[in-house]
Amino acid sequence: MTKEPIRGPMRVPIRVLVVEDHNVVRQGLVALLKVVEGLEVVGEAADGIEAVTQFRKQHPDVTLIDLRLPGMSGVDVIHRVRDEAPQARFIVLTTYDGDEDIYRALKAGAKAYLLKGMTSEDLISTIRTVHEGKSHIPAAIAEKLAERMGAEELTPREFDVLEQIVRGKSNKEIASELNVSEATVKTHINSLLGKLGVTDRTQAATAAIQRGIVPLESLRKPKA
Repeated sequence: MTKEPIRGPMRVPIRVLVVEDHNVVRQGLVALLKVVEGLEVVGEAADGIEAVTQFRKQHPDVTLIDLRLPGMSGVDVIHRVRDEAPQARFIVLTTYDGDEDIYRALKAGAKAYLLKGMTSEDLISTIRTVHEGKSHIPAAIAEKLAERMGAEELTPREFDVLEQIVRGKSNKEIASELNVSEATVKTHINSLLGKLGVTDRTQAATAAIQRGIVPLESLRKPKA
């Protein structure tokens, strides 16, 4: 008579929500995770608003989320959800590695930050790590984050001026847009150049885009 094998206690799968606006990428992630033992994809969303709706409906253990989403940014989703559910665990999965993007996501409460070039093993391992309540920040990302945390913050007005510089506006146009004098604009520019560690407007605009200080999606919308 053949004995039945001794079975251990059944493990409850880690419930995962996938938030990604590119259909092919999202479908690929879902297909990958569905065949991994111990993981269960409980929902997916293609924009920020749907992400919040799906989280409220499914209450996932871990949410994979891109930063750049239509409707509401990934950072805003993290803020919104964690205001309602402080225990929510997010993994940022993105192509963007600007230090400001990293800083905003982790400050909002993300537990891990992965670039989309990571291996499937890295992704699965990170999901399990975050589910255990731990954080996972790759060394290269941690180095950028350390640099960002040591930098001096731009004031809201300096940010406004920098955004206008990125838009290609002259000092006169910026002064008109912000309803201040050209002298005030020059003062803000001198200050933000020093904080960014650059020497001219072109370098400031380049740094703003590369570091994610001025989100690209904000440039697609005309200022009201």
